[in-house]
Amino acid sequence: QVHLVESGGGLVHPGGSLRLSCAASQSILSINHMGWYRQAPGKQRELVATITRGGSTNYADSVKGRFTISRDNAKNTVYLQMNSLKPEDTAVYYCNAHTWPGPIVYDYWGQGTQVTVSS
Repeated sequence: QVHLVESGGGLVHPGGSLRLSCAASQSILSINHMGWYRQAPGKQRELVATITRGGSTNYADSVKGRFTISRDNAKNTVYLQMNSLKPEDTAVYYCNAHTWPGPIVYDYWGQGTQVTVSS
């Protein structure tokens, strides 16, 4: 069982920046993929960015060049730096741990943190 706790959400003006943090209850070195997803009102949850245990990253087209995912293995924490925020980035952002220590795949989710981009 992996517990994930997000923080860093809030209200920001268009063009502003926020950094989200996701603290894991165990070493993230053992987790295959860590990622950020978001869900806006009335929409399905969508992938924002992922980072593998080896450090490879993947981004949704809508955030490429504006968002950066990173990890601090010593702190068991994953970050999402969000720059040049737009109103359409408004959503609840969820941290995800996707891992397969054996033949079974596990997905763990945090409780989410609200990001609101508005003037």
